[in-house]
Amino acid sequence: MSAISIQNLHRRFDSRKGRFLGRTHEEVLALRGIDLEIERGSLFGLLGPNGAGKTTTVRILTTLLMPSSGAVRIHGIDVAADPHSVRAHIGYAFGGEKGFYDRLSARDNLLFFADLYEIPVREQSRRVAELLELVDLTDRRTDRVETYSRGMKQRLHIARSLLHDPSVVFLDEPTNGLDPVAARNIRSVVLQLRETGKTVLLTTHYMFEAEELCDRLAVINHGQIVVQGTARELATAAESGIVVRVETRGLNSSLCEGLTRHPSIIDASLEPLGDRELLTVRTSLAAPEEAEAIVKKGLESAGAPTLLHLSLREPTLEDTYVTLVSQGSTGATE
Repeated sequence: MSAISIQNLHRRFDSRKGRFLGRTHEEVLALRGIDLEIERGSLFGLLGPNGAGKTTTVRILTTLLMPSSGAVRIHGIDVAADPHSVRAHIGYAFGGEKGFYDRLSARDNLLFFADLYEIPVREQSRRVAELLELVDLTDRRTDRVETYSRGMKQRLHIARSLLHDPSVVFLDEPTNGLDPVAARNIRSVVLQLRETGKTVLLTTHYMFEAEELCDRLAVINHGQIVVQGTARELATAAESGIVVRVETRGLNSSLCEGLTRHPSIIDASLEPLGDRELLTVRTSLAAPEEAEAIVKKGLESAGAPTLLHLSLREPTLEDTYVTLVSQGSTGATE
C-alpha cells in the first residue's frame, strides 16, 4: 500500500469580484485531475512555479482543505471522510517566523505542543530531548525562541512536526530564505528523516536541493502533473539535451528570440555579466558539437559579437524543470 495515494484530484475555488449589485462570481480550477502514488519510506519532491497548485495539494493532504472531487488517502485512510485519523499519521512543518511562543524556550515550546498532541507526560521529556538532538538544538534548548535565527526556528518547526512520531511528514519549502549554512543544516535533517523510514513530501523551488534529496519527483503546473519519476526520467521526458553557455560582448537580446525558432532549441536567455553578457541556450540535442554549431551560427547571424568563452554541459534538473514548465498546459490556478 502506498503512503500517499491521490486519484483524479480536483479543487475549485469561487472567486468573487466587484461590490454589491455589480459583484460577479468566477470559478477558479486550482487542481485539474492530479494522480500521484508515493511509496512508503520515500522522499518525494513536488516542484512547480508559484501558483502551480503545490500549496493547494499540500493543504488537502494535511486536511487543511477539502478536495472538490477525487480520492486522497494517507495509509489507506480517506482524507475527506476521516481527517481526524489522518492527522495521527502526518506531521506538517510549514516554516516561517511564527508558530511558537517567542518568550518560551525551545524545550518549553515543544513540551507545550506535546501536551496538545496528547503525548503521555512520562514520555514527553524523552521525546523532546530526542527531537532537539535530531535538529541540533540541544545546546540552545533553554534559550528563548525570540533569540533564534530563522534557520534555527525552521529546525524547531520540523521538531514540532515530529512530536507525535508521524509516519508521513510534509515539508513546505523548508529552506526558503535561509543562508547556505542554515539550508545545509535543514537538508541534513531531512536526510535523517528518510533514514528513519519516514515518508517525506518536500516542496521546494531549489532544483539542486530536490536533485540531492529526493528519490522521485513530480512537476506540477497549472494544476496538473506535467511529469513524474526520477530526475533521469524527468530529463528523458523533457528531451533535455546539451546546454550551451556563451560569454559575449556586444550581443543583442533579440538573438534569443531568433534562436528559439530553431526546432532543436528549447530555451535561450541573455543576462548582463559586468561588461559582457551571458547567453544560456538549452537544446534537445545529445551531440555537443551539433549544439555548439547551431549556437555559433546564430551568433554569426546576430552580427558576429565578440565571443569570449563557450562551454558545454549536460542538463541539470533545473534545465529539465525549465523545459517541462515551459511545455506545460495553460489555465488559471490558485
